[in-house]
Amino acid sequence: MNSDLISNIIVEELVEEEKGNVQELLIASYQQYEHSFSDPEFWKGYLEDIKTSLDNPYVDRILVAKQGSDIVGTVQLFKTAEKAYKRMEVPIYDPFIRLLAVHPKARGRGIAIELLKACVNYAKEIEAKSVYLFTGNEMAKAIRLYEWFGFKRDLTREFVNNDNSPKCYRFDL
Repeated sequence: MNSDLISNIIVEELVEEEKGNVQELLIASYQQYEHSFSDPEFWKGYLEDIKTSLDNPYVDRILVAKQGSDIVGTVQLFKTAEKAYKRMEVPIYDPFIRLLAVHPKARGRGIAIELLKACVNYAKEIEAKSVYLFTGNEMAKAIRLYEWFGFKRDLTREFVNNDNSPKCYRFDL
């Protein structure tokens, strides 16, 4: 990866004025998965959750990645999985990553790597032992990135959610 591309990425916390841009980025980033959902109503609910996620009172930090003045990526961090999801069936009491997104036009520039590094730094700041996330089979490129970064599959934390079975990944600090 070209270090010049990574060196001009700045990761910082979301400010109120940026919410609209980040919401659009999330929708643009996740829209590619619509065909993966067999139930249109489930997809509609998932998309609505994404749209309202920036106002989740339980989110600890929302980070944005910028290149110049453009917001090109985002990620949400929670202190626990229970805070990240309304009805959590698997207790995870370490920091939890949700809705990592890079704008489709900005992919391949190291943005997701910088966001993941920021998540790991956050977990270290609060003296956590691990960082977790859920993903699905349809997100094959994301899974390759997580595994390359050092996340390991944690089968003990997986569950079935409707026709969706999220895969759990853990990064040990």
